[in-house]
Amino acid sequence: MVKIRLSRYGTKKKPFYRIVAADARRARDGKFIEILGTYDPMNLSLPKDSSEKKEKGIVLLKADRLQHWLSKGAQLSPTLQTILKREKILPETKAAA
Repeated sequence: MVKIRLSRYGTKKKPFYRIVAADARRARDGKFIEILGTYDPMNLSLPKDSSEKKEKGIVLLKADRLQHWLSKGAQLSPTLQTILKREKILPETKAAA
């Protein structure tokens, strides 16, 4: 089964995540099928004095590829589902579930 989940990168106390499609049996940071986007909970990609800072992090996503994998039967991880709902990115077909 294919899962769409977060894969952790970055350094100690400065996490940065990739949103990936991966086989459910693989390790969290192991081999994946495709990178679908990124999630930056610490806003590390913005300059410190930026007025664009967001409280909950920055999500960049390839929506067409996410939709492709969801149509193929991939499952979202609970954490990623929460993040996408908060950002109002989650497709309408999965929002009711």
